[in-house]
Amino acid sequence: MATVKPLSAPQKALHKLGLDSPLALALHLPFRYEDDTQLSSLRSAQFGESLQFEAEVLAHEVVYRPKRQLKVEVLSDGLTCTLRFFNFYPSQLKQFQVGAKLRLKGEVRGGMFGLSMMHPAVQIAGAPLSTTLTPIYASSAGLAQTYIRKAVLSGLKKATELGLFEPTIPAALEPEDLWPLKEALQFLHLPEQGTLLHTLEDQTHPAWRRLKAEELLAQQLSQMKARIARSQVKAPALKRQAKLAKAQKKSALSLVDALRAQLPFQLTQAQSRVLQEIAADLSLPVPMHRLLQGDVGSGKTVVAALAAAQCIDAGWQCALMAPTEILAYQHFEKLSVWLEPLLSEKSLKVAWLTGSQKKKDKTQALADIEEGQAALVIGTHAIIQEHVKFKCLGLAIIDEQHRFGVEQRLNLRKKSKTATEQLAEHTEPFASPFDAPGEALEPHLLMMSATPIPRTLAMSYFADLDVSTLDELPPGRTPVLTKLFAEHKRPELIERVKHQILQGFQVYWVCPLIEESESVDLTNATQTHMELSHALQELAQEDVEGQGAVKHVQVGLLHSKMHEQDKKAVMQAFKEGHIQVLVSTTVIEVGVDVPNATLMVIEHAERFGLSQLHQLRGRVGRGSAASTCVLLYALGEHGRLSDTASQRLKAMIQTQDGFEIAKRDLEIRGPGEFLGARQSGAALLRYADPLLDTELMQWAQDLAPNMWRDHPQMALAHLARWQTLRSEYLKA
Repeated sequence: MATVKPLSAPQKALHKLGLDSPLALALHLPFRYEDDTQLSSLRSAQFGESLQFEAEVLAHEVVYRPKRQLKVEVLSDGLTCTLRFFNFYPSQLKQFQVGAKLRLKGEVRGGMFGLSMMHPAVQIAGAPLSTTLTPIYASSAGLAQTYIRKAVLSGLKKATELGLFEPTIPAALEPEDLWPLKEALQFLHLPEQGTLLHTLEDQTHPAWRRLKAEELLAQQLSQMKARIARSQVKAPALKRQAKLAKAQKKSALSLVDALRAQLPFQLTQAQSRVLQEIAADLSLPVPMHRLLQGDVGSGKTVVAALAAAQCIDAGWQCALMAPTEILAYQHFEKLSVWLEPLLSEKSLKVAWLTGSQKKKDKTQALADIEEGQAALVIGTHAIIQEHVKFKCLGLAIIDEQHRFGVEQRLNLRKKSKTATEQLAEHTEPFASPFDAPGEALEPHLLMMSATPIPRTLAMSYFADLDVSTLDELPPGRTPVLTKLFAEHKRPELIERVKHQILQGFQVYWVCPLIEESESVDLTNATQTHMELSHALQELAQEDVEGQGAVKHVQVGLLHSKMHEQDKKAVMQAFKEGHIQVLVSTTVIEVGVDVPNATLMVIEHAERFGLSQLHQLRGRVGRGSAASTCVLLYALGEHGRLSDTASQRLKAMIQTQDGFEIAKRDLEIRGPGEFLGARQSGAALLRYADPLLDTELMQWAQDLAPNMWRDHPQMALAHLARWQTLRSEYLKA
């Protein structure tokens, strides 16, 4: 039996970077280049820039102050330069014999002691110059550039021999002037002398165009494959069991119609349109995979409630999962008021399930869910825990879907039984083709987001989703006035808070941190709570502007480290008006609805993301009274805001349109941070940029369905080449 040769340290380092195949190595492209094709004069050196020149050794010595180092004096173009090496071997001293002619490359530094270079690359003078630019690759400890260059070129050669770069796109369907993949990779690893460095590093060179086109097409094909696979999966067709209702002498009015009839407001045209889209999807025997996006206050909750009603009316259960207990409880309160009276007629209920529940309540909720008595289950990630068993889950709704990990979203969709079990339990559950016993059914999925996705991003990252957009706000929403206040105006701002309280209104004061940090000098929530409590207690004795004193001014404190029951109690007291000012961290970012709150103060607004600022601003202006959002900012150590912070604050002043906010947020942060993908580890495009490469992205989007239809083998070969796209995550 042949023994497996253990990997060397550099090979282990390569594997750690994921460079464990010829293709992976070939696709590991340089992030910058150095020009070693010519020599320069030491006299032309720009401090801080790399320079390659030849010189003669004048002297060398090992010194021990301030630390052990090798000093070498060289002469070039009549100038002397000191080379310093802190890591060296005794054998290297032979290289620096007096009179030796050397070729040196490194960063030239200036100073009071003349020119110097730290650890320059050294070789014998007169050697042939490189004929290509020198690539610099992303690396890791223990992996030298010389080693990784050899490994990459070896991988490129092997991948070519294995036929991994054979065309996978019909020539007639390619964009014009697209380089062959092999030639593009060869060029990017070894660019010709004279190639403009900036065209390589900003990825505008034609060779990059092939890589971007390949990657965008692979992404679209992968999402198209996920969409096709989803169309093969069976789901309950959520149509009302009219015959069953009639047989049981139930109301002829559907649950959806009954809910709409009792709502205290009219649906907007946008809500009605979106509900038609969702209702059509739910009535089909394939899983819905839809994103419902809408600005703050556009009415996503009532759309979710009516979708849940359609599911329940068909005899199935619905689950609504939210990222925080505060948001989940807001949904529970609102949907219970709307649905409980209607469900009680059917001996059904709305269940509440979170990790912080008392054991008795949780046990009862779990039993109701398993027996099917809980028609609608609302809660946090506790819903997806293994011990939670649904009798017949037909629809899963995920609010603020970007706040959940992919695995969490997938787990919720697995909470279903087999077709055999469900067929046995329903008189008229669904029609063919679900007669095949034992086949697993998948619930429909509705994801909601208050952060609108700009079209360019939706084309790229959400191509496998159907997107419904609420682009209209309900009547009666009061525009929120947004103002900037510098930190030195804090006393004036506290006077504004007093004025709002005397008018009978309530105030949010949002802080970015709970505890002090040595690295970030921010006023924390606890300190602010104490400060405002002290300032506003004086209000109880004052008669400001003849408006009379206010008794028992209460300042509440809410942050993520509090126990869930305490959070709920504080939030309830604020909603009921017992607390006038709520000092909070961003746990109130979404879902909180207190119409009497008319002032939102966001402390250290320069530290928040743009979409987060917009979400927080949306907590006020929910009633008929005029509302204001104050962005309280502090200047940086140089007496100015950063460019990014300035752009964010300017955008908040200029627009209240969530779609425009999202567009600017995307421009400022880039797609990875906008989607939360860099933090969550979701696959991002390595080469293409959806903001810049819109032409290629449109081409890929148009080509993908044609490829699957007319050239399926080429489509599969193209996907096989780009296995870095993790298709299972596209299902989430």
